[in-house]
Parts: sequence; C-alpha cells; structure tokens
Amino acid sequence: MDMVYWSIIIVLFIIAFVGLVYPIIPSVLFLLAGFVLYGFFFSFQPFRWYFWLIQGLFIVLLFIADYIANMIGIKKYGGSKAGVWGSTIGILVGPFVIPFLGILIGPFIGAIGAELIFNKRNFSESLKIGFGSVVGFVSSVVTKTIIQIIMIIFFFIVVLY
Repeated sequence: MDMVYWSIIIVLFIIAFVGLVYPIIPSVLFLLAGFVLYGFFFSFQPFRWYFWLIQGLFIVLLFIADYIANMIGIKKYGGSKAGVWGSTIGILVGPFVIPFLGILIGPFIGAIGAELIFNKRNFSESLKIGFGSVVGFVSSVVTKTIIQIIMIIFFFIVVLY
C-alpha cells in the first residue's frame, strides 16, 4: 500500500509542476496536498512547526515571484499596469483558446491589446511590451520551478531524516 500512497503524492507533485505552465492549475495547492496526504498516509510527526513555517514562506515567495517577474518583464519594456493586467488575463485565457502555444501567445496578445486600448500606444511599442510580458512569464516559470524543487527537496529531507 505504501507504493500506492507514494504514487499519489508524487502525482500531486507532478501536477504542481504542470501548473507552472498552465496557471489555471493551482500549483501550490497540489504541493500542499502532497504534504498533507503524506501526513494522513504515514505520519504528521516529521512536520514540526518549522516545516510549515518554511513551506509557508516558500509559498509567499512563489506568489511574489509570479507577480514581480511579470511586472518587471513588462515594466522593463515600457509597459504599464494595463499591460500587466492584459498579460495576466492572457496567461489565464491563452491556453484555452490556443491549446499548446496559448501559454506564450496569450500574455503576448493580452499585453499588446491592453497597451493599445488603454494607453493608446503605437503598435511597435505595444509589440515590445508584449515581448516583455513573455520574458516575464518565462522568468516566472523558471523561478517558480526552482522554488518548488527546493520545497520538495526540503519535504524529502524532513520526511527521510
């Protein structure tokens, strides 16, 4: 039965990584579900207060990294808050409209559209800002991947020692 339990926990961790490129999947919840299910399946004893504190700080860091990377990517290329919002909406809608490439095209088009409509920018400026939104999104995914790997490594260190 242990193999089944570990399989469920590992599948939850894998889904958390899928959520990095499909933001509609709440990565953090799948990571936490893996931790909590470990406690139910095996024991909560290894999870002392410092485990939850450190994991909580990593969760806050995940949210901050997501927002800041997107904002920096857009602001660095001259974008505004409208561009950030357009990009965010594009990240959420893009994968549903264009299944595979929508995750990159969505924020690109969202930032361009928001800058054109709300800030009356010309197309070449908006295009540059759209590119910045993709750079920000990719940076965010890389950063969050590293944070989630650290969270899982910390989980295994706590559980195995």
